[in-house]
Amino acid sequence: MKNTDDTLNGLFNFINNSPTSFHAVANIRDILGKSGFTELSESEPWQIAPGGKYFVSRNGSALISFCVPESYGKAFMLCASHSDSPSFKIKENPERKEAGCVKLNVEKYGGMLIQPWFDRPLSVAGRIVFNDGGKIKEKLICVDRDLLVIPNLAIHMNRDANEGHKIDVQKEIEPVLSLSEKASLLSIISEQAGVPKEDILSHDLFLYARNEPTKWGAEEEFISAPRLDDLECAWASLQGFLLAEKPAAIPVYCLFDNEEVGSSTRQGADSTFLSDTLERLSEKLGWSGEDYKIALSKSFMLSADNAHALHPNYAEKADPVNRPVLNGGIVIKYNAAQKYTSDAVTSASFKMICKKAGVKYQVFTNNSNIAGGSTLGNISQNHVSVSCVDIGLAQWAMHSPYESAGAEDVESMIKAIKCFFEEEV
Repeated sequence: MKNTDDTLNGLFNFINNSPTSFHAVANIRDILGKSGFTELSESEPWQIAPGGKYFVSRNGSALISFCVPESYGKAFMLCASHSDSPSFKIKENPERKEAGCVKLNVEKYGGMLIQPWFDRPLSVAGRIVFNDGGKIKEKLICVDRDLLVIPNLAIHMNRDANEGHKIDVQKEIEPVLSLSEKASLLSIISEQAGVPKEDILSHDLFLYARNEPTKWGAEEEFISAPRLDDLECAWASLQGFLLAEKPAAIPVYCLFDNEEVGSSTRQGADSTFLSDTLERLSEKLGWSGEDYKIALSKSFMLSADNAHALHPNYAEKADPVNRPVLNGGIVIKYNAAQKYTSDAVTSASFKMICKKAGVKYQVFTNNSNIAGGSTLGNISQNHVSVSCVDIGLAQWAMHSPYESAGAEDVESMIKAIKCFFEEEV
C-alpha cells in the first residue's frame, strides 16, 4: 500500500481530472488500459480467456471491469459506485441577455445544496456531439479556467437573506458569462474542442466548481474537494480492485451513472448494463443458464456510496447511537425500509472482511424522524439479485459543490476492497 499522502494525491488528481461522469469514466478507462486491461465493445463479439482482464463502457459515463482468474470459484465478487454528482446542466440555446450581462440558462441535476454554488469560480465541462463529414462523433470538453460566477444579492437588498430564503432556480441560478453581448458559450466550446461551431449538433454540459482539493485541520486530518460523493468511493474501490491478488472468485468493478437522478437510464444501476455484462461473460466461459443462476446465488456485492458523518454543529440530526465520524473507518449503512441492502448476514460478512484487512468500521442509521436517500445496491438488485451490503466513507456537506471527509478513511477503503476481492466465496 502507498502511504496516505500518495493515496490522497492520487485521489485529488482523479477528482481534478473528473469534472463530469464522462471524464471520470475516461480517466478510469485510461488507468485500466495502462494496467493491462482489454477494452470490449457491447456492439461486437467478445473474446474472453482465463487470465484475461477486461472492461466495457456504456454511454461514455458508466463502466464495468472484470478479471477471469486462471482458477476461480464460480461466483462474482462485485463492488459498485457511481460516477455522477449533483450539478447544474446547461440547457440548449443557453445564452440569456439581461441587465447588461450574458448569462447561461441552467437546470438542476440531482438534489444539491444550492446556496454554496453562489460566489465561487465555476466553469463548464461535459461532452459535445458534432457532425464530422456526415458522421456523428463525440468529444469531451473541459474549459480549464474560471469562466462563470453566480453572484449573490447583497444583504442590503435582501435584509432577510440570513433568516431563510427559498431559491428560485430559474431566476437566481443563472451564471454570468460576460458583459459583451457577443459572448457565446458554444464559441468558447468550439475553440476549445477544435470543432467548427456550426458542426456542433448537441451537448451534455454541466457547471463544475473550480476549487482545488485540499488537506486541512490542525493535524491535516481532513480533506475537502468537489464531488467526494461518489468519486472518493469510485477511485478507492478501483485501487482495491487493481491491487487484489489471486482473487478467489471473478472480481467485478462497476461504475454506474445517473445515481443522483434515480438510476433509471440505460447507463444507470436500474438498467440491464450489469446483467448484460455478467450474462455475456458467463456464456463466454461456457456456463449454462443454471450455472449462471447458481453463480449469482453465491455472489456478493458491495454498494459503495458515501455516508453522512456526525455534523459538529447539528448533532441532533444524527441517530442518537449510530453516529459515524470522520476517520472512524468504513461506514456500514442500515435502513429498516431497505433503502440500503445491509442486513445481519451481509453486514456480518463485511465486518469480517474489515477485521481481516485490519481496518476500522462504524455504523450509520438515520435519525428516525429524518428520511434518508437510497443508493446503488437495492436498485441494481432489480436486475442482478445477489447478497449485498451498503457501505461508504463518512463525509460532511453531502451534495455541496465542495464536501469534506477524513484523510485516513480513503486508505481504509482501499485495503478493505482489496481484501474483499481476495476473499473465499
